[in-house]
Amino acid sequence: MSNLMPRNDLLLLLGFAIVVLAMPIWLAPFGAGYPDLLQRFMIFGIFAVGFNILFGLTGYLSFGHAAFFGVGSYAAVWSFKLLTLDAIPAIIFAVAISGLFALVIGFLCLRRSGIYFSILTLAFAQMSYNLAYSVLTPITNGETGLQLTLSDPRIVDVALGKTLVGQPVPNILGQPLSGYAGFYFCAGFLILAFFLAQRVAGSPFGMMLKAIKSNQTRMQFTGFNTRPYALSAFVISGMYAGLAGALLAVTDPLAGAERMQWTASGEVVLMTILGGVGTLVGPVIGAWIIKYFENILSALNDNILARFWSFLPEGMDSVLVKITSKFVGDGWHLTLGLAFVIVVIFLPGGIMEGVRRIAAAFRRSDNSAKPSARTQPAE
Repeated sequence: MSNLMPRNDLLLLLGFAIVVLAMPIWLAPFGAGYPDLLQRFMIFGIFAVGFNILFGLTGYLSFGHAAFFGVGSYAAVWSFKLLTLDAIPAIIFAVAISGLFALVIGFLCLRRSGIYFSILTLAFAQMSYNLAYSVLTPITNGETGLQLTLSDPRIVDVALGKTLVGQPVPNILGQPLSGYAGFYFCAGFLILAFFLAQRVAGSPFGMMLKAIKSNQTRMQFTGFNTRPYALSAFVISGMYAGLAGALLAVTDPLAGAERMQWTASGEVVLMTILGGVGTLVGPVIGAWIIKYFENILSALNDNILARFWSFLPEGMDSVLVKITSKFVGDGWHLTLGLAFVIVVIFLPGGIMEGVRRIAAAFRRSDNSAKPSARTQPAE
């Protein structure tokens, strides 16, 4: 494998895989080691990695990627209802449908660039949301959402003689994908998605995407047609979103129109910017931080805060409970907003810029600690 990948890329992939697979251990002290949250870390990490291919590498800011996320969820649930409860066919079906949908939307939106492209993607996403919510109710089941039932045909399972007992649950080779089994299933796809993103970024195709981001106008003036490359990046990014949506349907077999709202598209933009646009690891870290805030900080209440500040003198603890309660629970968005403002102001390159600065500071301190050959005393 080292012959196919540069050594640094291989080490990065191995380190990333170790961190991901060990998450139930090292996240347990932070209260985030339970399967449901870990699955969401994996799923939205895939979503952010795919979005970064379009935004970070190519420079096209989309405000409509939640449409592909939702299409992936709907396609996976329909696969569970019509074909089989096996997760692999559902994922393949969802990725293919999301890719076709992205091809159509991208072909139309990429006729414009800049803010006009962003507005077009937002418009198509909102149209998709409204179609799913009200117009296409025979397909999407409207505001109730698409769910699995015992009466679903599942023609492949029936043909293979598989009998269903109890609530339908997605599986792989008969193993239900719930709990930690679902986490490691999603973790495998995140590692694979990260590996593919590495290969894209380091390939000649990736170099072309970076050139489009750097100066698309200059490339067009030289007679180079950039649209096929931008469209390919858009489709790949949409397929990543469809994969994430399918995995969410695997771990939570429900598809609803709320997954296609503009707020979901804005969330993946925040994840990418918070972690670091154009980096491989940054968007994943941004996704993890936002999902941690959403699930952990939102669960804190006054009773938990009172126990946390109980070591303080009487009176001071109640004041701090009143102050900190504004930043947790229903107010967790305020904490996220403050963190985002701080990162954008002081670390425009996201969290990964902070990591690079710290690494550079350590290198400078190591170099200054080593005496140069010229200053060493002669023996």
